[in-house]
Amino acid sequence: MDALEVLKTRRSVREYKDNPIAKEALEKIVDTARFAPTAMNVQPWEFIVVTDRATLKKIAGITDHGKFISDASACILIFCSDTKYYLEDGCAATQNVMLAACALGIGSCWVAGDKKPYCRQIHELLSVPLSFKLVSMIALGYPKCEKAFNVAEKRDLGEMIHWEKF
Repeated sequence: MDALEVLKTRRSVREYKDNPIAKEALEKIVDTARFAPTAMNVQPWEFIVVTDRATLKKIAGITDHGKFISDASACILIFCSDTKYYLEDGCAATQNVMLAACALGIGSCWVAGDKKPYCRQIHELLSVPLSFKLVSMIALGYPKCEKAFNVAEKRDLGEMIHWEKF
């Protein structure tokens, strides 16, 4: 799938087949995250890949809107050191994770981390020092639905593009 098609067809997927994701595929996905834009090339991120079913269930149980993580094949958690632009850098890495997953035929869904009341519990569960900020958790799995990568209905470009001024 070419880059423009990936950008247009990536969608949030919350229902997964019970198929494991190969370690090599997970490494490829994380590898793309480290190439995300980062302010002043600080690269504040750390990535935790969770595939253990019991841990996935614990993460799902801690979140408010990520219960589907328990059915995912993996979850990549992105933590960043507390730099001036940690959130922007971590979000760019998150987007790269989801786009790379789509390119490999793997569904994903972003679950919020930053400023959520459950951050401390996630830190404790995964033994992450509190000096790191939880930016996101990305559930990954092969989609149950065959239409998972169809283009979603979007507003027409002409309704939102402005030239020179609003």
